[in-house]
Amino acid sequence: MRVIVVGAGVVGTMHAWHAVKRGHEVVQIERESEARGASLRNFGQIWVSGRAGGEELETALRARELWESLGERVPGLGFRACGSLTPVRTARETAVAEAAVARPDAAARGYKLLTAGEARAINPALRGDFAAALWCERDAAVEPRTAQLALKQELLASGRYTYLGGREVREVVGTASVRDDHGDVHTGDAVVLATGAWLGGLVRELAGPDLPVRRVRLQMMQTDPLGEPLTTSVADADSFRYYPAYRGEALDALNTGQAQTPTAAEHRMQLLMVQRRDGGLTIGDTHEYEHPFSFDTVEEPYEHLTAVVESFLGRPLPRIRRRWAGVYAQCTDTTRVVHRQEVRDGVWLVTGPGGRGMTCSPAIAETTANELGW
Repeated sequence: MRVIVVGAGVVGTMHAWHAVKRGHEVVQIERESEARGASLRNFGQIWVSGRAGGEELETALRARELWESLGERVPGLGFRACGSLTPVRTARETAVAEAAVARPDAAARGYKLLTAGEARAINPALRGDFAAALWCERDAAVEPRTAQLALKQELLASGRYTYLGGREVREVVGTASVRDDHGDVHTGDAVVLATGAWLGGLVRELAGPDLPVRRVRLQMMQTDPLGEPLTTSVADADSFRYYPAYRGEALDALNTGQAQTPTAAEHRMQLLMVQRRDGGLTIGDTHEYEHPFSFDTVEEPYEHLTAVVESFLGRPLPRIRRRWAGVYAQCTDTTRVVHRQEVRDGVWLVTGPGGRGMTCSPAIAETTANELGW
């Protein structure tokens, strides 16, 4: 087969990977010279811990397996099975962690509730004050700014892969064929549109105005090297409010009895933090849903995150090196991991994984390949 993949973010690149792995020829087209969207502007976390039970968790666990095997083959991904810790301080926060450990799928996630001493034995950089911590052994991380580039180099070495950057696909011209803004027509046996948060233009024309996908904006930052290993990813108890695995009576009690700080509530915040291979920390994030999005990055969320991180580390943060905003696509149907739709004969739109994109993309692409009979 010949597969045309439109979009060079992590979802598109994983579709290209599966197609090449199964012996097919792939042409991947990207409107920028290289991807510049949410696939680079994220934590690089393979985040199993908060996933909803059922299909979403199964997808995340399968993706975790695929990431690990890919990491063995492509060292440039920077895969590491670091796990995650969510320190808790209050009785209400601890109750949410206890409810998570009591889930029937807790073992599959690698959940354990640790004492503060046990958590520090796993991650000695956490010298601050907390009572206990939820451990998720199955969480992992990759390097988001280089993962797609490393995969691309491996794909190029296959001899069955062509990359065309700086080209925007403008129209579908027949079955499984598209024309780009250079006037070139690319014909295959299947076209996958993995355009991420780019939901206008051709995507709107093909999918119509009722596409069940919205855009979400977030702010993040990265520090200079910490000077010591942060051996796990780290979240705070506000993250319980944003992930479906924690829903239940204990979370209801947390939401009603322990309010977020005004800044965290206003910007719909949680702490997620992971260390990059250069030693710096990637820290976030916020959630903005209403359009049009702000074009500013505002300081209050960064000040809040700095205070939370320093309270866990028990030390000042290194200098902030970068601040940025990103936008990702999120399917509004919460029963689906991703929106997958045949929008024309032989042309499939795959978008809207939301904050699960980096986590689930290998398994999302594998499902597409299986369903399309690649």
